[in-house]
Amino acid sequence: MRITVCRKAHFNAAHRLHNPDLTPQENAAVFGKCNNEFFHGHNYELIVHVEGEVDPKTGYLMDMKVLKDYIKTEVEDYLDHKNLNIQVVEFKTLNPTAEHIAYVIWNRLRSVINKNLELKVTLYETPRNYVEYNGK
Repeated sequence: MRITVCRKAHFNAAHRLHNPDLTPQENAAVFGKCNNEFFHGHNYELIVHVEGEVDPKTGYLMDMKVLKDYIKTEVEDYLDHKNLNIQVVEFKTLNPTAEHIAYVIWNRLRSVINKNLELKVTLYETPRNYVEYNGK
C-alpha cells in the first residue's frame, strides 16, 4: 500500500531579498518592500510530505515521532528566530526567497529521511503565498 504521511511545523524568521549584482534601484524594483535594508519577518508554516510503501510489519510508512524530531532538528532549531541572510550559511550564497528556503529545508530533511521514501515540502510564507519543492 502506497501512502503519504504529512507533518505540519512552524518557524519565524527574518530576511531581506537582495541581489548584490543589481543596483539599489533594480533591487527596489524587483523586490519592493522585501528589499528593506533593515529586514522583515514572516511566520512560516511548513508541511512535510513523505510518500512510500507502508511497512507490513509495523503498519507505518514512517514513525511520525521520528519525522517530528527530524523537523525539529533540521528545520525549527536551524531556522527559527534567525536572520536568514546573516545566520544561515546557505543564504550567504542564496537569496532567501521562499523558493530557496523550501529548497534548503528539503535538502536538510533529505539528508536524514530514508532515501526509499519520496519527500516534498510545502512552505507558506503567508497564508496565501506558498511554494512546494520535491527535489525535481
